[in-house]
Amino acid sequence: MKSYLRMAFFLAMLALIMPAAVSAQGTSGQKELRIADGTGDWGNPNPFGHYPRGPGYVRMSWVFDTLVWKDQKGYIPALADSWKYDPKTLTFTFHLNPRAKWHDGNPVTADDVAFTIGYYQKHPYRFVKTTGIAVVAVTDAHTVLIKLAKPYAPFLSDIGGTMPILPKHVWDSVRNPESYSDPKAFIGSGPYIFRDFDKTRGTYLYEAFADYYQGRPKVERLIYVRSGKPLISLTTGEADLATIQPEMGSALVAKGIKVISDERGWVKKILINHHKEPLNDKRFRQALAHLIDRKEIITQGHRGFATPASYGLLSSDHDMYNPDTPKYRHDVEKAAALVESLGFTRGKDGFFQKPGKKLRLTLLSSNISAGGESIADRDGEIIKRQLEKGGISVDLVNMEQATTDARVKEWDFDLAVSGHGGIAGEPVILNEMISSVYGGGSVTSARYDENIALNKLLEKSLAEMDRAKRKKIVYQIQELYAQELPAIPLYYPQTKAAYNPRKGVDWFYTKGGIAKGIPLPQNKVALIK
Repeated sequence: MKSYLRMAFFLAMLALIMPAAVSAQGTSGQKELRIADGTGDWGNPNPFGHYPRGPGYVRMSWVFDTLVWKDQKGYIPALADSWKYDPKTLTFTFHLNPRAKWHDGNPVTADDVAFTIGYYQKHPYRFVKTTGIAVVAVTDAHTVLIKLAKPYAPFLSDIGGTMPILPKHVWDSVRNPESYSDPKAFIGSGPYIFRDFDKTRGTYLYEAFADYYQGRPKVERLIYVRSGKPLISLTTGEADLATIQPEMGSALVAKGIKVISDERGWVKKILINHHKEPLNDKRFRQALAHLIDRKEIITQGHRGFATPASYGLLSSDHDMYNPDTPKYRHDVEKAAALVESLGFTRGKDGFFQKPGKKLRLTLLSSNISAGGESIADRDGEIIKRQLEKGGISVDLVNMEQATTDARVKEWDFDLAVSGHGGIAGEPVILNEMISSVYGGGSVTSARYDENIALNKLLEKSLAEMDRAKRKKIVYQIQELYAQELPAIPLYYPQTKAAYNPRKGVDWFYTKGGIAKGIPLPQNKVALIK
């Protein structure tokens, strides 16, 4: 009821303020553009300073360019004008744009690309895996050859389209990149120069790079503003782009605001500490899946604006999605049988127990949604109720996302509500969200290595360069993942954003996500094309 009252209040306010807000933008919108964000702090916008979630990467992407990028249709040139792959020698050749410059005026060269790869091999960057690169050769100032140790199918997405290129003349002497805070740490080759980050206020300021090799950006100043009510910020003119709740779309369209929708590129899921009993037994994890009624979560917690997720993790919008992945219908009796097969019995209070000890789990819950926004939801509350109806006692602990992430990273949890993007993009996301080898320290990865067959399939999928053959392998991975359930996919939320079209910028959601799959509408192509 409270959500509907808030909705009614918002619509009333919208009707009052919207006409003035739109007309106030006028035609001078090219001077400044503001993006509303509910979280604010996503770290410093360089490769070693931003936080390990998509919004942090996007903050950085305005400043640091990659070899290739993506627009609405697919891969396009960025620092590399052109590229090709030789399957016989396992070599990618990139020809750089000779007009590319660093923000301090120095030219971008092939030496910078070679240096960047070597630097990330010594100082790993969480978004990119460079260990499979055998040799990097510079043939002239604007040509670099990257030879692989073995075939690596995600190369163009992972290395070409995600790896931020560093200026050698800045980073060559930096031994501790995580603590490097000199202003030079923000010298990039991207369309915008980083000017300021106010951590307390959660604001970022960027200015257009006049000598950008693809032409001067459309907007002179780009500003991120923290707003607990991004919708109000949008309608009052305080912000020009904001992620919105899906039910607000029609009202905004009626007032002249453009609303865009994303594919299913983000998933809410339950992380499971499979190092603990009984969570280390897949029968128990399957019992949890049978107890969780995802349709109820979607209906009660999200007013129907979501789709149940595949238990194989990949989105149904993905071209390698397996429609025959195993499913778990809501079935309390089936769940009870699985729990009882592990030696638990029902106590007088209705909860499962073993002699002298009740089965009790702690569930960590935080307000995180697609796009990194902190939006209150009832997921944790509903899941707790569902599990307790099935005989599993649950302690629900609500906390800030950063605190939850820290506990998950240290395996200090039983269950945790989490979420991430990338599930409509490069299928390497399966490796990263399943395996500890590829997930590394990711706080959204299951980091699950117990199933040897699954591990082999994950490795095999990376080495298969034939897309049709790779698809068959990815199908098998989804099936096996759904059986093992190291984490339980819950739903894909409907993701929408709204922007003021009078600014002359047509924002869009990138197919497959920005870089390697970030489901945000803040693609820098919108400001340079």
